[in-house]
Amino acid sequence: MTDQTISAPLAARAGSPVNSPARVLLASLIGTTIEFFDFYVYATAAVLVFPTLFFPASDATTALLASFATFSIAFFARPFGAIVFGHFGDRVGRKATLVAALLTMGISTVAIGLLPTHAQIGVAAPALLALCRFGQGFGLGGEWGGAVLLATENAPEGKRSWYGMFPQLGAPVGLFLSSGFFWVLLHFMSQDDLLAWGWRLPFLASIVLIVMGLWVRLSITETPEFAEAVKRDQRVSVPVVELFRNHKRSLFLGTFVALVTFVLFYICSAWLLSYNVKVRQIAFTDALLMQIYGSVVFGIAIPVAGRIADAVGRRPFLIVVTVLIGGFSFFLAPLTGGGEGGLYLFVTMGMFLMGLTYGVIGAALAAPFPTRVRYTGSSITFNFAGIFGASLAPYAATWLQQNHGLAHVGYYMAAAAVITLFCILASGRNEV
Repeated sequence: MTDQTISAPLAARAGSPVNSPARVLLASLIGTTIEFFDFYVYATAAVLVFPTLFFPASDATTALLASFATFSIAFFARPFGAIVFGHFGDRVGRKATLVAALLTMGISTVAIGLLPTHAQIGVAAPALLALCRFGQGFGLGGEWGGAVLLATENAPEGKRSWYGMFPQLGAPVGLFLSSGFFWVLLHFMSQDDLLAWGWRLPFLASIVLIVMGLWVRLSITETPEFAEAVKRDQRVSVPVVELFRNHKRSLFLGTFVALVTFVLFYICSAWLLSYNVKVRQIAFTDALLMQIYGSVVFGIAIPVAGRIADAVGRRPFLIVVTVLIGGFSFFLAPLTGGGEGGLYLFVTMGMFLMGLTYGVIGAALAAPFPTRVRYTGSSITFNFAGIFGASLAPYAATWLQQNHGLAHVGYYMAAAAVITLFCILASGRNEV
């Protein structure tokens, strides 16, 4: 399915109501905002409070690595969510599946806010934390692909990258809200109160966002392309089977086309946050302020990416951005090893490049798959990329920095850029 797909005529032929552009884009944006808020609240807590509350028997470094290990669990859960929710998204519909994914993620997040700590129940506490983190990943695995399809399958001709960037905006907005929430908490309560009960508030606050998201999601109708597929009886019994039988190339290439996107983001967010606090000894409020600033830069770059990619094509655009990320990786050590100005320059450059690649990756990963398996296909490629690119990135970057120095963190990012560039070049012009 290429950008020349025209949604409006499909809607007319299917006889289904046409969602207004504003409603479609709001529904896709608000869902991913909630999902990523939940996801990043965990990432922040994994640095700030979880090492103390759930892994107290370890030294500081080991506790942080253990906390990052639970952080990575979600990425291994995401492909399972992609398969399960993708099945129903391609069989039952995008709308109902998106509602179920949102509830799964939301319930898991709220449950984290209610968990007893290690001091209260011992080793069962980190086990329950890991279980809830699995639930977060499972829900997000089904959310992202559906949100992208909700936007792109309602897009008019020639605007698929522009529409596809709206759900991507949920990532910087969620990062801004989660970092801002913790920044406010640190300004209005003591460290002791934060560890005693304050850390629970961002997780519990997710209830409000979930209610808002459900209200918006339930107000939309099915996408025109899926309605047309139903009318023509084009659905398949088990989408994942057809996917692995007939679309293995697209799955493989899509996974590694998105690789550097994940590596870049989690080095510029989760790893940098822990590095600033644990190694540079920067006050946590100042480190969070840097992350909030980064989320703004990230959000500004995403619409820029959508406009340019529609004008010049996603494939050449992604090639240029990937080369720029590879070059940027060699500046990691001098910038993060310097003063505050260097750190802010690193965040500015890294998060702007992140916005450029992330802004179009949703439409790129959905492009090679036909409607009948597109939910499953785009979700699995995105979440496989999360396993290879993001699940271990904070852990690996922390280990590399401690054992080999900052330059090797940059080499790690450069290697990811080389792999991504190779896979983009190996893809046909309609495969990204």
